[in-house]
Amino acid sequence: MEGFFGKILEVNLTDSTVKVQPLDEKTQMDYLGGLGLATKLLFDYLKPGVDPLSEQNALVIAPGLLVGSGLPTASKTTLTFKSPLTGAFGRSVSGAYLGVALKNAGFDALVILGRSVKPVYLYINDDSVEIRDASNLWGKDAIETQEILKNELGDVRTCAIGYAGEKLSKIAGVDFEERQSARAGGGAVMGSKLLKAIAVKGTHEIPVFDREKLKEAIKEWNGKIIGSEVAKLDMAYGSGEFYEWVNKEIGVFPVKNWQQSYFEDSFNVHPDGKSHLDPYYWSPIYTKKLHPCPNCNKPCGRHIAFKEGKYAPFEVEGVEYELLYSLGGNLGIEDIEVTAKLNEICDRAGLDGISAGVTLAWAMEAYEKGLLTKQDTDGLDLRFGNGDAAVLAMEKLAKREGKLGELLFNGVKEASAKLGNNSELFALEVKGLEPPAYDVRGLKGMALAIAVSVRGACHLTGGIYAPELTGKFWKLSNIDRFSTEWKGYEVKTGEDFMTVYDTLGMCKFSRSLFWLEKEIQDGVEAVTGVRLGADLLLLTGERIYNLQKLFNVREGFGRKDDYLPYRVTHEPISNGVSKGHYVTEEELQKMLNEYYMARGWSKEGIPTKMHLTRLGLVKEAEEYGEPV
Repeated sequence: MEGFFGKILEVNLTDSTVKVQPLDEKTQMDYLGGLGLATKLLFDYLKPGVDPLSEQNALVIAPGLLVGSGLPTASKTTLTFKSPLTGAFGRSVSGAYLGVALKNAGFDALVILGRSVKPVYLYINDDSVEIRDASNLWGKDAIETQEILKNELGDVRTCAIGYAGEKLSKIAGVDFEERQSARAGGGAVMGSKLLKAIAVKGTHEIPVFDREKLKEAIKEWNGKIIGSEVAKLDMAYGSGEFYEWVNKEIGVFPVKNWQQSYFEDSFNVHPDGKSHLDPYYWSPIYTKKLHPCPNCNKPCGRHIAFKEGKYAPFEVEGVEYELLYSLGGNLGIEDIEVTAKLNEICDRAGLDGISAGVTLAWAMEAYEKGLLTKQDTDGLDLRFGNGDAAVLAMEKLAKREGKLGELLFNGVKEASAKLGNNSELFALEVKGLEPPAYDVRGLKGMALAIAVSVRGACHLTGGIYAPELTGKFWKLSNIDRFSTEWKGYEVKTGEDFMTVYDTLGMCKFSRSLFWLEKEIQDGVEAVTGVRLGADLLLLTGERIYNLQKLFNVREGFGRKDDYLPYRVTHEPISNGVSKGHYVTEEELQKMLNEYYMARGWSKEGIPTKMHLTRLGLVKEAEEYGEPV
């Protein structure tokens, strides 16, 4: 197949060896690139049962198949690893320029093994690969580190961890030039290897089957983007554009650690009735410049600058919708300056802003319930809405300082286990991963999706929030968000579709513009020379997703791990238009049965030998498949 160099760069930090491994055509065809290739490599490199923070873990970086092709919004690069937070399959995706540079250097993926004896960074300059001393960078934040490397090395693309990753926080991520691969603890894996950063420079042209067809596809795709309503909203307000709608019309915006699902206080505190967390309020005031991912001509990212105010002057890339929740409403905070400051702390420390915010919200509830005292919080009055306390608490969390920082450093599951006193009943997590910005008590398909996701409480694995919020997506229609009917098939379809998008490196904010039936096929054919129909693309997505599931199966995961937080299954939504709704345990079990059936898995959630064989996973079927 064209579109590949046929080379995997393997770097072992234990013995400082660098190897180039061949990538055979069958693997190219079966897994394509991005998430698919990164899944296959991680599965093959790792043995079951390894400690995620040991040198036996691997970190795989793979750009999507279409990344670097020039196709608009084909920008995403995937990291895979065994998650120190969940012990399960770890995946994180971002719009990383480093992924484009890695391809231009002549590699389809990078695999990092072993553990250095001292802090190092990796410098890839086409065929030259060096492991360099990073002692001068250790202790610096993620953004400053990359600025230093760019000043030193010139025209390079970079990623780095901050001090949270150095200290092995299980909720630490990796920063790619202010695009975060944040979820599931990849920053801790990088930190455990004493790998501070990666810098890449590439000059090779990516192999393409038909450049004229590619130009035609680029032109057609640009025509769908330019002037579209999606592009206008993304560029004007970013991913939080539907903040008010989700609050007022749908009632599924989690507030104060999910005690509410409509941030009513935020809309009532100002004379104009506008919430100051709403991008319609803050984006026109604070946006300094847009910040696109590679090959994106409808950028939702933006740099916002605060020249006046309590924390001014400062600037941050954000604030995304998810962080308006985790660092805003979920903390009872409606001041955009505070939320943006919390965002900056997380970015510089290299923390997952979703996990960090949800963990802090849990601590606030514990404090208000009297389970944490001022002695436990290092003197902070950790009430919901106290922005000053939240900023100081986040600094402590990021640096593992004091009693509070030590308690919260590794996320909500570990924190609630340490505190006890039934605090796990209001700890929001699935498989150890803190949930995103959708109260799934009012989105029952989404509830199933976060329960079964291979990486824990995740909105992007299946993207099910889209059909649940709007009632339709692609071939799905007439979806009732309060019903449990047909949710298994809905979630299975979404997971396979989104796996294809992550494998190709497509931005999921383009999923309403580029469909598997036409545009995606055109792009893949122009790059590879192979026309994959929608059925084959979905089959590929299904194969990749089942391999991720098998990764978890061989780590001992099963039906017992596909659960929902206690608050979701026992406490109805307390306010807003979705008031009174929740997901009973019986409803969850019913949806699990339907999902496993749609997937071709056993009642315990284990892929069957027959189904795995149908997907071409013959060897894996014999080793891990459930007999029927």
